[in-house]
Amino acid sequence: MTWPNFITLGRIFSVPLIVWLILTGDYRQAFWITLIAGLSDVLDGLLARTLKVYSLLGAYLDPFADKLLLIGAFIALSVKSLIPLWLVILVVFRDILILGGVILLWGMKKKFQIKPLMISKVNTFFQIIVVVAVLVQEAYSLLTLEILAALFSLTALTTFLSAGGYIKVLGRTLGKEVK
Repeated sequence: MTWPNFITLGRIFSVPLIVWLILTGDYRQAFWITLIAGLSDVLDGLLARTLKVYSLLGAYLDPFADKLLLIGAFIALSVKSLIPLWLVILVVFRDILILGGVILLWGMKKKFQIKPLMISKVNTFFQIIVVVAVLVQEAYSLLTLEILAALFSLTALTTFLSAGGYIKVLGRTLGKEVK
């Protein structure tokens, strides 16, 4: 087990605590732990590149940790009526779409490489920013509703673009052997 993988596991184990803190209304603690979890995502990638320790486990574990953290936080914040349900549905639908595409390719025994698109990285960034911004607003009242609405809109836009990008990649991958 590599150091980056240990950090990623820490992020995974933080998810139930973050969700519980949100659901109980302890937004300050949720903010700080979410911020640490988000920074750990940067740290594990930086460590993996710096130490040149890449692992197949890490390649799957890191995006799983990201999705678990973000979907858990999005759902908990939606339950508390702090994030619109339509945004949660959009984000979850995109992830299901990507997972469905991977399962389809795997089931068809197609050769493919799991590689995040740049727009997907931008989308993940905005999703993290939305969670942190909502928690900052609830804990410290530092943002306006207009700022949050703009972040929701940008997240929705990047989610659509990311889903479209993956649909395009799926189509190309399926079309390779069809010709």
